[in-house]
Order: sequence, then structure tokens, then C-alpha cells
Amino acid sequence: MPFLWITLGILGFLALAVLVTAYVCHRMMYRAPARRILGEDEYEIPEGEIYEVFREDMIGWTKMIRAYPYKEYAIQSFDGLTLRAKFFECKPGAPIELMFHGYKGTAERDLNGGVERCFQLGHSALLIDHRGAGYSDGDVITFGILEKRDCLSWIDFAVKEFGEDARLILTGISMGAATVMMAAGSPAAGEDLPPQIQYVLADCGYTSPREIISKVMRDMKLPPALLYPCATLGARLFGHFNLNEDSPMEAMKRCKIPVVFAHGDTDDFVPYDMSVRLCEVCTGRHKKLVTIKNAGHGLAFPVGRDEYVNALAEFKRECGFDF
Repeated sequence: MPFLWITLGILGFLALAVLVTAYVCHRMMYRAPARRILGEDEYEIPEGEIYEVFREDMIGWTKMIRAYPYKEYAIQSFDGLTLRAKFFECKPGAPIELMFHGYKGTAERDLNGGVERCFQLGHSALLIDHRGAGYSDGDVITFGILEKRDCLSWIDFAVKEFGEDARLILTGISMGAATVMMAAGSPAAGEDLPPQIQYVLADCGYTSPREIISKVMRDMKLPPALLYPCATLGARLFGHFNLNEDSPMEAMKRCKIPVVFAHGDTDDFVPYDMSVRLCEVCTGRHKKLVTIKNAGHGLAFPVGRDEYVNALAEFKRECGFDF
């Protein structure tokens, strides 16, 4: 009898330890950071030395989009959240990029330079705040799993708002890239993506939530083999989503539309090799990998602006687009 009680006690302790670890993973990985409205003279810059070099550029881009005329939009997500975006029109009838930002970022912080890049290509820009970010509702980040469904909702909205003749491009950076890739290859959409979707631009996206989370765990000297199962449990129990439901890698194997991948070759957060592998498996009608030398995470455009824009213009010509 004592042996039975000891065994049950040990099992109970282990179960409690797993549950506590799952909750800690949820709080650290999936809970959205606290948000506040920035003042007129406040600017959010990503943390890290590699971004300080571009601080003045990023502040300048932020000032530009704050001063530029824009229209605000809001939609309801499949689970009742209000999601918000700002539309910056280059010119009437221009192709529109539906732009999605990175993990724990905001549309203004991560996509401010993207508006200038869009305008250089003659595109308008719809800057979208993910669930749990910026001006959108929610408090859980899902590494693109639920954000993918939000992307599909934004596509439906854009077709209705901008018309049957609209030309739409799915653009994302980091987690935003994972989001648009999974949307483009979504089993719920597949070949039935609206014909208005022209192509996908995936900038420094990761191959799967599992792979990027495990990579970050290793960087922190933590054992993924032990902690990743707790992370998936935390997602299920406290975030109410399945972290392993889909991945950009699997989505690219189902994708039917053109995809251009962009990545800095010195990215030490989302390794450059991930875009190489994504491009290799992509089954889109046309695909291209744009490599920007000496660019860190999310800095492909700031580091190689002309090269980036020219590569996208060339990609459009290769696809036969007339815009």
C-alpha cells in the first residue's frame, strides 16, 4: 500500500509539474504583450543592436505613414474578435498588398518601411494588426495558426471592399510570412483562393512553429525534447489552439499561386536556410528566392532597398503580371 501511495504521489507531482510548465510556456510564448497608445513623438523600434543602425530610417518611415492619408478598416474574426487595419492608397486601382507583421510586433512597427517599398512598386498597402497586437482585439499569439484564418477573412473583406477587379498580394514578415504562406496553402482555400490573389511575398518566414520554437529553446540552452510537448499542451489548454495543426512547409507543398521568398543571409533568429527549404518545396506556379547579403532578421529591405525592389519588379515580370 505505501508503494502505491508513493507512486501516485510521484505521478501527481509530475502531472502538476507538466501543467505548471505548460502554463509558463503559454504565458511566455503565446500571451500578447501589454499594449498602449504611443504619443505623437513616440516611436517603437524593434529591440536589438542590429535595428539601432536603422533607427532614424524607421522613425522617418513611421512619421511618413502617420502623416499620410489613410482609411481605417475593421472586421470580425471567426471567433468574434475585432481586427483592425489601415489602408494607404498609392493611386486609385493600384494592386493592394495585404501586409502582416511579426511576432509580438505591430503593423506600424514592423511594416512602416513596407509602405514606402509598396509605393516604389506602384502598390497600395493595407497594414493589418494581428489578433493580440496593435489596435486589434485578443490576447493570444498563435504563431500563424489562427492568424491564417484571420488572413483568409481579410482576403474576403478586401475582395468585397475593393471589388472584383482588385489585384491583391499577400505579404508578411517573420510570423506574418508564416501566416500568409499557410493561408496561401490552406486546405480550407487550396485552389479556391479568390482569383484576385496574385502572389505571396514571404519575408524571413519560418518553416514551422515546431522548428522555430525548438530553435529558440536551443538558443536559450533549454531542452526542446522536454519543453516543446509542454509548449503544445500550453497552447491547447490555455491558448485553445493546436500548435501542430499546420506549418508553412506543408502549406508550400499545397500552394498553387506564385511565391517570392526574401531573406537576409545573416539572420540569426529565423535562419536563412528556412527560406531556402521553403522555396525548394514550394509548388506555386512560379517561385523565387531573393537573398539580401548581410541582412539580419526583418532587415532585408532596409539593408538592400534597391536590390529588394528590383527583385520584386523582376519577379512580377517573370510571372507575366502587367502591373
